[in-house]
Amino acid sequence: MSLVRRATPEDAGEVLRLRQVMIDSVFDGGGSTEWHAASLPTVRGKLADPEGSFVAFVVDHPDRPEALAALVAGTIEYRIGRADNPRGAVGHVFSVATDPDARRRGYARACMETLLDWFRERCVAHVDLNASAEAEPLYAALGFVRKPDPSMRLSL
Repeated sequence: MSLVRRATPEDAGEVLRLRQVMIDSVFDGGGSTEWHAASLPTVRGKLADPEGSFVAFVVDHPDRPEALAALVAGTIEYRIGRADNPRGAVGHVFSVATDPDARRRGYARACMETLLDWFRERCVAHVDLNASAEAEPLYAALGFVRKPDPSMRLSL
């Protein structure tokens, strides 16, 4: 039996807590958690939609009931197709996080493998993610490669 399960609306608070763990580790800690209250209803709604384009997979914490040990979230986005992706389905991975006291147990890898299977079942041809230096070996072992990225962002 797999340790990994699909997150439910009841997990929304813990999903946000682990997202904050990821944010704090990538951006040197100190991040505000004030945004959690505004995000909670949306996260609950997304987790309640089994047919939606958003999913989160989690592992329950072995030592703390009601807590999560690991999280990975992903979405599917449609883009106009091209030769190597005629259906235009692109997966995005984000919020890969493991509680600090539950690391080095394979939880993030198990969650990632489950998410990648979810993408395959939905005929996603490409999966993108942003990798921290610490996490890059895991992603490389799963087959991810660096790509030249001309990305730009506008904050509205």
